[in-house]
Amino acid sequence: MKHIGIVGTGAWATTLGILLARTGHETVLWSRSEARATELSKARINERSVPGVQFPSSMNVSSSLDESFSKSQLVIIAVPSVSVRKNLKDVSDALSYVNSILCATKGIEIESGKRMSQVIMEELPGFSLDNIGVLSGPNLAPEIAAGKISSATIAFPNSHVSESVQSILSSDVFRVYRSQDVKGVELGGALKNIIAIGAGFIDGAGLGANIKATYVTRGLYEITQLGVAMGANRDTFAGLSGMGDLIVTCYSTLSRNYRLGFGLASGKNLQSVVAELGQTVEGAPTTQAAVRLAEQLHIDMPITKATHAVLFEGASPRDVVNDLMVRTLQPENKLHGT
Repeated sequence: MKHIGIVGTGAWATTLGILLARTGHETVLWSRSEARATELSKARINERSVPGVQFPSSMNVSSSLDESFSKSQLVIIAVPSVSVRKNLKDVSDALSYVNSILCATKGIEIESGKRMSQVIMEELPGFSLDNIGVLSGPNLAPEIAAGKISSATIAFPNSHVSESVQSILSSDVFRVYRSQDVKGVELGGALKNIIAIGAGFIDGAGLGANIKATYVTRGLYEITQLGVAMGANRDTFAGLSGMGDLIVTCYSTLSRNYRLGFGLASGKNLQSVVAELGQTVEGAPTTQAAVRLAEQLHIDMPITKATHAVLFEGASPRDVVNDLMVRTLQPENKLHGT
């Protein structure tokens, strides 16, 4: 049995805590709010984020850094990307003796364009880079919390660390693969949310299955181009953290990013749909970061720009899809373009 500290109390943090506790590990969710920690500890259920699923006996919630991390062999970061840096500042002193850190947050920092593992490296400068990894894959939290089987990929620079963390996370309901392509696994999980928003507004606008398949396929090509330009392995985007995660978020109504896009197609604005969902939707800030990165790296990303136009510029989903259809004709595959 391992002791695992998890930074966060949202849907994914709670789900990972439940998953690992069910397989015999001792898990503690760390909350910045003492009141929230007390509330969850007493209720033994997170009705706001993972309704209907009781906490296993070996899972606890605490606002104490010592209780959460002093015995942890592994710490998992599972808070929204916009708050990763703030949370790391709060817990940095408590992570000095942790063996490994695994980031389960799927996003890119808007202002800097940095991946979450880079943010961790900046905030924990003394921590070994070999022991900072990422997790991504087709992982809808409600299904995993309900006990349905799933899989994921983890990536660490050091293969021995990957094997160790892989053995901790793997179970008969959660099959974990390993990789050393940290950039690819991380970027696939983050960038696919942009495409999932578009898939939602295609369905919401009733544009049909053919154009949705086209959008998703060309979206995968587009985010792969950006990922490769940022140093990732192209093949990684054909794996669980790329194509696998993309498929599930584009075709499941459990996906918050898909539901955001669907809501936008009904004429609602970004703020109102996010308020209705009541949870963080990573694809929105990631779209902002991706547009900036594409401009810096001279990567043509029309699908990402179209999504950005709907989210932040008041464009109509139907109009941006129509605009994509009348772009200049070109080969299906080229070095930079979609």
